[in-house]
Amino acid sequence: MSHVALRGRALCARGGPLSEALTSGERARGSFSPYVATLLEAALEGAGEKLSLDSVVLDLREFVDSFDALVLAAGRTDRQVRAIAEEVELRVHQHLGVTPIHVEGWDSAQWIALDYGDVIVHVFDEETRDYYDLEHLWSSAPAYRPERLR
Repeated sequence: MSHVALRGRALCARGGPLSEALTSGERARGSFSPYVATLLEAALEGAGEKLSLDSVVLDLREFVDSFDALVLAAGRTDRQVRAIAEEVELRVHQHLGVTPIHVEGWDSAQWIALDYGDVIVHVFDEETRDYYDLEHLWSSAPAYRPERLR
């Protein structure tokens, strides 16, 4: 099985890297663009560096036209939520030289949203993530989770 290395972690997308990930069934739109795949990998790398809880990518290309994917991550405290969001911003900037178009939620740090246009990164505290349960809302979307390397 092919993996994308993410500092001691790997991301499996149906046996291959995100750049080759397909949505479910015959309706697959093809691979993520190289830009989006790099952005997703950088965001997951940043979240993982700050020990995010249960990071996941939801591929929403079959459901919405305004963006390709959501990255969901969580921290245990407001301090960890901010640290995860800061590290995601740093890694995306290092890999692609871009900053978010818009950022929301920094003050309360219950839910920080980083809007990169094609990808929106949501960093929650555990309680807020459980309450809004975006994985359930988008349960029809393919989900890709980082895994530990074997």
